[in-house]
Amino acid sequence: MTASETVRQNDGSSKARYAPDDVYRVLADLDHPCYVVRGGGRVGVMSRPPGPDSGNTLLTAVPAQPTERLGSSHFRRRHGVRYAYMAGAMAGGISSEELVLSLAKAGYLASFGAAGLPEQRVDQALARLARSLGASGTAYACNLIHNPVAPEQERACVDACLRHRVPCVEASAFVRLTTDLVRYRVTGLQSGSAGEVRATHRVVAKISRQEIAEMFMRPAPEELVADLVARGQVTRAQAELARRFPMADDITVEADSGGHTDRRPLVVTLPAILRLRNRIAKEHPPAGQVGIGAAGGIATPEAITAAFALGACYVVTGSVNQSAKEAGTSSGAKQLLAQAGLTDCTMAPAADLFEQGGTVQVLSRGTLFAGAAARLYRLYREHTSLEELPAGERRDVEKRILKRTLAAAWQETADYLLAHHPEWHRRAEQDPKFRMAMVFRWYLAMASRWAISGAEERRGDWQIWCGPAMGAFNGWTAGTDLARPENREVVSIADHLMSAAAFHTRVTQLRLSGLRLPASCAEYRLPSSSSQH
Repeated sequence: MTASETVRQNDGSSKARYAPDDVYRVLADLDHPCYVVRGGGRVGVMSRPPGPDSGNTLLTAVPAQPTERLGSSHFRRRHGVRYAYMAGAMAGGISSEELVLSLAKAGYLASFGAAGLPEQRVDQALARLARSLGASGTAYACNLIHNPVAPEQERACVDACLRHRVPCVEASAFVRLTTDLVRYRVTGLQSGSAGEVRATHRVVAKISRQEIAEMFMRPAPEELVADLVARGQVTRAQAELARRFPMADDITVEADSGGHTDRRPLVVTLPAILRLRNRIAKEHPPAGQVGIGAAGGIATPEAITAAFALGACYVVTGSVNQSAKEAGTSSGAKQLLAQAGLTDCTMAPAADLFEQGGTVQVLSRGTLFAGAAARLYRLYREHTSLEELPAGERRDVEKRILKRTLAAAWQETADYLLAHHPEWHRRAEQDPKFRMAMVFRWYLAMASRWAISGAEERRGDWQIWCGPAMGAFNGWTAGTDLARPENREVVSIADHLMSAAAFHTRVTQLRLSGLRLPASCAEYRLPSSSSQH
């Protein structure tokens, strides 16, 4: 139950409130205005304007601030949701079907974490979501991750999204627009009754760079659309509509986050992307309708309040949902996440960008993964093959990291490559350096699976994607019911974050008017086992 749901002012809303608890109740009654008055030498609050004979002088007032009004109404209407809030995808099915279903039914947009899953698993998940949500038209999304080294995986995901009529994809890691992403977008374009362009296949693009954002603000490249027309996958009418419509409905600006991240500060990047959109809209007006959202570090009401104040149309949460009951990861990983502090994360080599030196942000508390992965990358940089590794290093890697011989690790890697990437297997057989990279990448890839499955024998090697937002959320919920993982339901997390953000928005408005509020009544109160909420 949120704080605003506990407030009932039917019998006393015309009386000024002075005691801190009473002031808090009026402030937390978000469905009603709040009037600040002076009377009898004291300053108090009311939820109705003071009458002419009340003896109170009105100092300032703020309007009702329902949670549903935070953010952009265009975002809410476009996706058919109640709240300008999205739960972003977490790879490997961590953003599970259960997570998506729970949030979607509560009026939030959520994205299924399809990245890294086998095609059959993705197909089964989307079929289930379509059965549960499709008939009612309830909004949800599926993650579509760009994979330049395995474009067939991207193609299979788009095929599944089209087959199951997924209404929205969350496009991430794209450095260029691809035929399959354009195919998804353009096949959903329709001409409205008034001649406007309607998109039944919505795209939410996740970006951290201006040039990538601009790519999604503009129409699909004509050469890609023409190729799709030539293949018979897009009609000429749809191709004509594509010239007038941006590639994305919404663009999420991702700041310092878990997993792949450029660790850019939101206060710098978000305003820059908003200015970019407004500039492009002068030459291409439809770009002005693209919503700009905020992600990375979104885990406390103050962060959400700040994001909306910066101009965000919607907010996107990530790490905090990984510790929720519905998340598709192990209870052990959730326990570690619930204990994380602000500084308990670090950068480690990424499995998919290992050779290029790409990194991901992971949990450092309770796992030795980051140090082990960094050591493997150092060995890769310093040596040309597995055979060249010094004997001492070789024994230590086998005993402490791989926990098997290099030969056994290569055999397991080779079996996988033969089944899924035969061309990589051929290259590894001929290129010792590449073979070493494949073996080391085996460890990095397995480390995330061990965390998701909760493999106790590999607990010290768990790779848990996590940003500092996790520590911020833990700090905010300390001493409350939400401190315990077993109480962290994704809808409860979203409800409290948004209600608290609405509360802090109200408090901020009052402070900007010059009012000084006591700390005891100016902070949203989460329920705890000892509270009466």
